[in-house]
Amino acid sequence: MQFKFHMPVKAYFGEGCISKNGSELAKYGRKAIIVTGGRSAKLSGALSDICAALEQLDIEYTIYDKVQNNPTLDNVREGGAMARQYGACFVVGIGGGSPLDAAKAVAVLAVNDIEPEQLFTNDFANRPLPVVAIPTTAGTGSEVTPYSILTRTDKQTKISFGTPDTFPAIAFLDPHYTESQPLEVTVNTAVDALSHSMEGYLGKRRTEATDILAREGIRLFGSCLGSLRIGNIGPETREALLYASMLGGMVITHTGTTIIHGLGYNYTYFSGIPHGKANGYLIAEYLRFNYEYAKDRIDDILALMGLADLDEMDAVLAELIGRAPAITGEEISRYAAITMTQRSTATNIRPVEAQDIEGILKRLQK
Repeated sequence: MQFKFHMPVKAYFGEGCISKNGSELAKYGRKAIIVTGGRSAKLSGALSDICAALEQLDIEYTIYDKVQNNPTLDNVREGGAMARQYGACFVVGIGGGSPLDAAKAVAVLAVNDIEPEQLFTNDFANRPLPVVAIPTTAGTGSEVTPYSILTRTDKQTKISFGTPDTFPAIAFLDPHYTESQPLEVTVNTAVDALSHSMEGYLGKRRTEATDILAREGIRLFGSCLGSLRIGNIGPETREALLYASMLGGMVITHTGTTIIHGLGYNYTYFSGIPHGKANGYLIAEYLRFNYEYAKDRIDDILALMGLADLDEMDAVLAELIGRAPAITGEEISRYAAITMTQRSTATNIRPVEAQDIEGILKRLQK
């Protein structure tokens, strides 16, 4: 066995983790910018908790609360300019994947006078500001990855950047912050976390170490499946889902994602479908496509989730998130062409051509 495993994020997990460990913030400087969206940070209680911790330490802060769903380059340009003008010493990201990803971009742009397009070179003259990540959803795992995924309108898709310097310094994972999320968001983000562990378990870059994390993430999702199906999301389930999300983030940090993500971005970009739901539409067909190349691993995934076969997997996911919307033949060709520009096609365990992507999409037109 030969592999590298690098996970520099100091993660505090559990209810009240900010109030119990807020003193950690003092080491990052005297001025912070909080990067978030318009609602979840306030509704969850995370914003008031981090503000209280900053105030107790006499750390000044300002708030940039204009992060969009699926943030664009213009969005992070604005946040970066605000951070630079304010003279922020560190960045606090609060929210789902969009604010956390935006916070990483802001951390780079705050100290590098570059155009946002240059983020994707992963070559920055100045080290990004430290990032403190506080998730309010249990899905992306962005709090423990270096990746920032941004919408590229020029390329009609989403693309990531990330270096070892864009890992968050600290993550505060409090399951209580996810309680304000509607059931649909809870389900969609849980499916996103499942896709991370699943793709990592089946991808070309998997290792023995990531397999341990991926299997546990998949098992945790399976243990929560009954609660998700009936919409009974109690504290224990939320804790398990947030933990599974963190594990999934640790997995894809080392393995990357595969064609589920590259293909799913099309549904999000062109139809506004939430990322986790878009991934979920594709999971069963993705597993069928790869089955002959990874039979034992896919059978293991089904066993960990307590499912009999891929047909049951398909039915359960359809029950949770519905079916993929119908798209035209022209859209199928466009989605396939864009997907083939994504790095994730290279990590898929089975070789992928454009006609394979088209075949997956055609089989979804039920």
